[in-house]
Amino acid sequence: MEFGFGSLGVVILIILVLYFLSSIKILAEYERGVIFRLGRLLSDAKGPGLIFVFAPLDRMVRISLRQEALEVPPQDIITRDNVTLKVNAVIFLRVIDPRRAVVEVSNYVYQTSQFAQTTLRSVLGEQELDELLAHRDKINLRLQTILDQHTAPWGVKVTNVEVKQVDMPESMLRAMAKQAEAEREKRSKIIHAEGEFSAAQRLVDAAALLATEPVSVQLRYLQTLTEIGVEKNTTVIFPVPVDFLSGLQRILSKPGAEVSPAPPKS
Repeated sequence: MEFGFGSLGVVILIILVLYFLSSIKILAEYERGVIFRLGRLLSDAKGPGLIFVFAPLDRMVRISLRQEALEVPPQDIITRDNVTLKVNAVIFLRVIDPRRAVVEVSNYVYQTSQFAQTTLRSVLGEQELDELLAHRDKINLRLQTILDQHTAPWGVKVTNVEVKQVDMPESMLRAMAKQAEAEREKRSKIIHAEGEFSAAQRLVDAAALLATEPVSVQLRYLQTLTEIGVEKNTTVIFPVPVDFLSGLQRILSKPGAEVSPAPPKS
């Protein structure tokens, strides 16, 4: 009989040891354990390190505090200027309060994904195509602000939102290519016109400078002849000074310089 009681004590001791060992839980540095004791939430989340969970009185829910990347599936968007797009995004979030992430929402990842899809459609639908392509940082910040306001009661922080890809129809791509080509041609014409204007302005300045010293014009003519001779051309163009022609015109225009008619021959 004593042997029976001794064996029962050993069995009970073994059961207690096994129960104690099974109650030991180890949580990593990035994990927290939310404990429910008899259905009631404990005041603080446990971890990291060694903790005790005494089942069936206690039930633990593991929550990771690491940042997670959540990809939003492609959404069909109609912009304010009636352009149909297919847009997807990626959301970066992390749990700040493990207790609220368990109690306030059943699945914070799924619910954040669903809310992000509706927010993406509504926000991008208010933008024009040019604004969406040119001011993507501003749109990302607005999406993050809206999502963070709704996930804050769950103990979840949305750290960043990025519009990942914008797919446009082929007709719109061709129209944008034509627009870019026309814009570059416009810039080319403006630059060419500005160059012509600058060259004309410099010629006016050079003419004004040469007019102060008439000898400099002759020197310029001689320099031009020298340049033509270096090229070994068979045709030589000799520039006639404009001052010479104007002086000749003044001489011919004098009354005494008129040519008398020749006497008739006998």
